[in-house]
Amino acid sequence: MFDFETSVSGIEFKVRQLADEVTRLRRLVSEGESRCLELEEALKNKEILINNLKEENKLVKLGNRLAEGNDSAELKLKLNRMIRAIDRSLEVLKSQEAGE
Repeated sequence: MFDFETSVSGIEFKVRQLADEVTRLRRLVSEGESRCLELEEALKNKEILINNLKEENKLVKLGNRLAEGNDSAELKLKLNRMIRAIDRSLEVLKSQEAGE
């Protein structure tokens, strides 16, 4: 009988160890998923920032061309179109933020 009780106790101990390990691993997976979501959100924000900076760079280049005086009417039209596109983009971003 002693061997049977010892075996059962050993099995119970190992089961508790496995259950603790499963709990620890589930917690690690959950933390990893949370971190992944945070990183995806940060990446999305950085992509938006990069796109905004690209648009700003285009505007600066157009402004520099305007300063040179070449085809100023055409450049002003392009500049106005780009500003409208940026305004539309900002409105979309605001509506997305309001929707979340």
